[in-house]
Amino acid sequence: MIKITNLRVGVDSKQELKSLVARRLNISYADISAVQIIKKSIDARKKNNICLVYAVVVAVQQQDKVLSKHAKDKDIAVFEMAEPLTINCGTEPLSDRPVVVGAGPAGLMAAYMLARYGYKPLLIERGKSVAARSIDVEDFWAGGELDPESNVQFGEGGAGTFSDGKLTTRITDPAIRDILELLVECGAPTEILYKQKPHVGTDVLKVVVSNLSDKIRALGGEILFATRLDDLIINDNKLKAIVLSDGRQLECSCLVLAVGHSARETYQMLQERGVALQNKNLAIGVRIEHTQEFINKMQYGELAGTPILDVADYAVTFQDKEAARGAYSFCMCPGGMVVASSSVKNCVVTNGMSLYKRDNHLANSALVVTVDERDFGSEPLAVMRFQEQYEQAAFVAGGSNYYAPAQSVQSFLRAAEPDLQASFISSYRPGVRAYDLHKLLPETVSNTLRKALMYFEQRMPGFAQDALLIGVETRTSAPVRITRDADTRQSINISGLYPSGEGAGYAGGIISAAADGYNTAVSIIEKYVALEK
Repeated sequence: MIKITNLRVGVDSKQELKSLVARRLNISYADISAVQIIKKSIDARKKNNICLVYAVVVAVQQQDKVLSKHAKDKDIAVFEMAEPLTINCGTEPLSDRPVVVGAGPAGLMAAYMLARYGYKPLLIERGKSVAARSIDVEDFWAGGELDPESNVQFGEGGAGTFSDGKLTTRITDPAIRDILELLVECGAPTEILYKQKPHVGTDVLKVVVSNLSDKIRALGGEILFATRLDDLIINDNKLKAIVLSDGRQLECSCLVLAVGHSARETYQMLQERGVALQNKNLAIGVRIEHTQEFINKMQYGELAGTPILDVADYAVTFQDKEAARGAYSFCMCPGGMVVASSSVKNCVVTNGMSLYKRDNHLANSALVVTVDERDFGSEPLAVMRFQEQYEQAAFVAGGSNYYAPAQSVQSFLRAAEPDLQASFISSYRPGVRAYDLHKLLPETVSNTLRKALMYFEQRMPGFAQDALLIGVETRTSAPVRITRDADTRQSINISGLYPSGEGAGYAGGIISAAADGYNTAVSIIEKYVALEK
């Protein structure tokens, strides 16, 4: 097999990929038996010359001859298959089956791997199944009551289920390919295996999550929904048992703690039980919403709307040197909507979500500013309380009915009477209320955000014009880190406790969290004997 990288194709090209590969290799079409895409991206740096860029693997006749002909071409080489991951079961006996807490990406992947290797895990999730949870979320968005146990944050699939479903990650880990292939098996589109910015969307992710849970059960795992971890029984710095919300106490010497970044009662319980926690910096701010048409034109120019191009996204950053703070976009959702994401009553939290087709007429992104111990102190749970303070304030600012406080970017920049003047109505449900966000956000955050918006407008004319700001965005990451040993992946002071994923402070997205859960399970597998071969 031959690998070709940097295969550039104009967006107006009518030739099929196999023909383009034949021309690139200077061989006949008939000499190619197979072409597989392994990477696909869009190069939109030059608006008048936007290209699709491929990396492909090609099966050809007389491979050695073809490679010899292109020996000096850095973009053509022998394709080397990655070595499959090797996992060997350990030798220590397990006194009871492993328990995984949390059915988000980290917990689901940890439970799947443990089940796959014969450890019969018990997976507990405080929220409901994805089907039942979806009904509760839709009811809340329509103006109904918030269920603190079944919402955007809690339930099968975790917070990522009601998001854009982005699968991009900055980490490099051999487990990622295994994870992506599993997601495809569970119903994700094959394109996630090669797109530079893969995503699945909430609608597809619900199916994937449900199918993954079915695989866990088929492999011998058990899943309990509406079951919260309420306490740990610890003796001599060793985990002995856990207490569930229904009052049951289960013997447990091996616990994967993958609770997600919003499990505030769990963080409080961990502190009370003496589990080592660390304070962690955060970023807070707002959601900024534009029309998708504007984002497409900003990125693609006259080629905006070309069918072969994905809907456009963006990533922006700004450094406020005077305040020593950064501002940046986060979790950008093209063709998506801003969603109510609270898990606590009388609090307003925003997030972004899209469906697989990303065909909504609006786009949104978090626009957040870094905060640190200057803002909330050094106590381990101080960040969590800092989040709650502004979520509660946002609830009141929105009218105490889960409406979100919002204003046009222009009224924010002018420090004028807040208004909602835009060519569109915000996608946020149940609704928005005009409010001066300078009065809601910390002054340092508000000032840096104002500077950032002016900076972005200079470099991307129109960015600060027809746009709304919706507050508040506070759940950008976990508020604490549950400190663990780098080698064993166990808590640094409680044997048998394995903090994992975004909620433990070791990941930042669906794939990085899934990879952390995967590797946490591998640590357990390589230490203990399987319960069933």
